[in-house]
Formats: sequence, C-alpha cells, structure tokens
Amino acid sequence: MSTSSFFDQLKERIQAIKPISTVKSVGHITAFGDGIAFVDGLDEVMSGELVLINHSAFALALNLNKASVGLVLLDPSTKIKAGDMVETTGRLLSIGVSDEIIGRVVNPLGEVLDGKSQISVSKYQSLEKIAPGVITRKSVTVPLQTGIKAIDAMIPIGRGQRELIIGDRGTGKSSIALGTILNQKSENVICVYVAIGQKRAFLAQTHALLEKAGAMNYTVIVSASASDPASMQFLAPYSGVSIAEYFLEQGKDVLVIYDDLSKHAVAYREISLLLHRPSGREAYPGDVFYLHSRLLERACRLNEDFGGGSITALPIIETQAGDVSAYIPTNVISITDGQIYLEADLFNAGTKPAINVGLSVSRVGSAAQLKAMKQVAGKMRLDLAQYRELAAFAQFSSDLDPKTKASLDRGARVAAILNQVWDAPLSVEEQVVVIFGATNGYVDAVKVELASLWEKSFLEYMRLQKQSILDSIKKEQKITDETEKALRLALQSFNDLHHEWTI
Repeated sequence: MSTSSFFDQLKERIQAIKPISTVKSVGHITAFGDGIAFVDGLDEVMSGELVLINHSAFALALNLNKASVGLVLLDPSTKIKAGDMVETTGRLLSIGVSDEIIGRVVNPLGEVLDGKSQISVSKYQSLEKIAPGVITRKSVTVPLQTGIKAIDAMIPIGRGQRELIIGDRGTGKSSIALGTILNQKSENVICVYVAIGQKRAFLAQTHALLEKAGAMNYTVIVSASASDPASMQFLAPYSGVSIAEYFLEQGKDVLVIYDDLSKHAVAYREISLLLHRPSGREAYPGDVFYLHSRLLERACRLNEDFGGGSITALPIIETQAGDVSAYIPTNVISITDGQIYLEADLFNAGTKPAINVGLSVSRVGSAAQLKAMKQVAGKMRLDLAQYRELAAFAQFSSDLDPKTKASLDRGARVAAILNQVWDAPLSVEEQVVVIFGATNGYVDAVKVELASLWEKSFLEYMRLQKQSILDSIKKEQKITDETEKALRLALQSFNDLHHEWTI
C-alpha cells in the first residue's frame, strides 16, 4: 500500500468518527459588578453568544478581548461572585416566535409580561442579522397610511421606509406612532411596538388603549421598561425587528416602532463604559452609529421573488431644547429616509400634531402616495410654509395688501383643518375630500375657530349623503373629472346649508 493511499484511508476513518460529547469552552469570573462580568477562559466563545453561569443564569458575550471576555448579565437578580464557572452554549442570542405572539406583551427574550399563557415557539429568530441585500429589495411605492392628514398629505411614508419621528419631550411623538397603529386596522399591516425605557404605568396605559381599540389583534408589544436593566433596553429593538422578520418571511407587511432610540443609545453607553470601552463624543462609544444603522437597515421592502413583504420602521428620538444637531439625532437623521420634526412652540400654541413643515421631509416623498392625495396635497405644503412665514411678519403690520391677507386667511384655515386628535385616524378618501375643500377655497369664508367643526360636520355629511364620492376615490385611487364635479357640488351644497358659520 502506498503512503498516500494509507493517509487517505486514515483521514476518512478519522472524519467518520462521531464525538461522544460536545466539548464546551469553560471559564471563571474574575470580576463582577453592575451587571457586568469579566471572565478568564472561554476560548471558543462567539460575539453575541449566550453563556451559562453556574448552570442557571444566562449572560451575553459582548467584549472579546485578548486576555478576557466581557459579559452582560441578562438577569440582574441572580447572585454572582468571582470564581463562578461560566460555559458556552453554542447558541447566539435569539427570540422564540410564532403566530401566537400577536396580541401579546413580551420582554426582549420572548418571556410573556401580560400574565397570560406562555407562547408556543415555532421558530427561533436571531436578534442580530445581516440586512437584506440590494438584489432582494424593491422600490418603496406602496403607501403606509397613518390616518393623520398632515403626514399622509405632506410627509408620506411608504411601506419599507424608515421615517424618524423627532422632537422634545411631550410634543406628541408617541401619539403619532400609536395613532398610526390604530389606523392599520383595515390596512392588513402587523405592528410591533417596542417600548424602551418607558415607565411601566405608560406601558400599561398603552396596552389598555390598544386593547380597547381592537388594535392588539394585530400588534405585538416588546417592553424593556425604565426599571429593567440596561442589557434589556439594549436588546429590545433587536427583538422587535426579529419578530417583524418572522412575519416578513411570510410575505406580510409589518410596521415597527422604536420608542425611543435615545434611551436605547443611553443604555448602550452605560454597558459600553462598564465594559471599559473607550468613550468618544458625549461619552458614547465609537460604534454607536453602527448600533442604530445595523438595526434600521433591516427595514426593507422585498421583491416578489423573496416573498414581497415589507418592514417599515418609525424610530423615535427625543431632542433637548429642540437641538437636532446633537450626536444621536444627527446619527439617526443620516440613517433614515426622512424625519417628522415636532416643535414644542407649535404644540404649546395648540397645533396638534405639532409638525414643523419646513424641517420635516420624506426622501421617498410622493413615490409612496396615492394619486388622489397628490392631486389635492400638491400645493398645500407650500401654502402652509408661506403662511407660517407671512404670519411671523404680519404681526408687526396692521395694514396688509389684499393678496397677503388672502394668503394668510387661506393658510390659517388649512392649518386649522390639519389639526387632528391622535386617536381618530381618517381614511385616505376622507382626508382627500377635506383637503380638497381647504385648498380650493371652500373653507375660506368659514370662521377660523369653526374650521374643525366644519370638517367634522362635512365628513358626517359625506358619509351619510355622498358615500358614492368616497367610494369612487377609494376604488379609483384618484379624483376623476366626474368625481371632482360631484365633490364641488357637494361642498357647495354643504356650505349653503351652514351659511351661519361664514364670516
């Protein structure tokens, strides 16, 4: 037998041998404190792997240094001390999901928080995943209707888009997100609401509200509250998008809301500093941009060859005193496809939603807008921006030329029409007829303080007596010549019935 053939046979026999047991990498804790442990050993550990401490407590391997491994404890109540044994599990961090997760409240590890039965797991979704490539994606062209006139008309959001909601505390950011969830009732969109660092009372109130409105029938809540450890707040958004990807793989459309990523960045900063990572600007680690970019890149719209589903992301960022040039806001603005900027001064003046039209933008724009909305909303954004600018100058002058006064009067009524309570979303066809009336002068003679009453009464009139016009807009997705004639007659007839509202 030749030497080469002997080694070939020996190699085949060795490869055929099945190991009696899987060898685990083992180490020991050298230092522990504030939910962070440093371990010697664990030579074979992977980044993001779950490890087991004393056969009972799970931790996450985040820092892989030359001399040690930095772990983040997932259950801070576990008693840990130096010298405790740590072993690898060979399993990267994942969350168990199934169709049963819809309507439930879970933590970032998939454990139920609503007091109901456990969720049967049909699949484990990895929390860290590479975003879909360019070849698998498709252009964003289908609108995600929020039911909010100011957004659907001027800052449209498409399925598969990433649109940032940004503003100071208490300006209505969460209200826009929750209102959008309520509007998905008839849109066939599954919603995932990720609450990061929120008070438990706010979470209970949100859950009760969505339950009452019937929105929990298509919604999952992932919660890492303010009392939860920083590790849970860090993992929460990745759990949310992993749940969304489970439904994406079924070809469904999903909406994910991250409320909010400012607290997520703070939690990551805390973990990083405790792991002795070098700090940079505003004490954040250098990879904080990658933290959010790898999360938001997972929002996409897939082409038909890969299922045709979509994940739309609405991240929320809280600013301090309107400073959009701070580190985290500028990071997320550069990652997303546009932003809805909420201004505290507008909110305090009674404009709700308090959207600053000049600073808000959608980089997908009218590509994700129905033709009917394009027809009526084309000039509204410009009218509103001109009104805001003229109103600032007009307060210094009592004598205005007729053209300026007409522009101010029209703008004031358009602004009043765009006011909307957050929990009363409107269908597209209802938004279209109201905006058509406002931009074509049918509200110009109505007293400004009665504009909201005019809108409410006009919509009731349309639903009761002119439903065929609404049905036509919904079916055709545009305003045909016939529909426009009928709509103008309806507006004129309604105004004639309520002439007492005019100036």
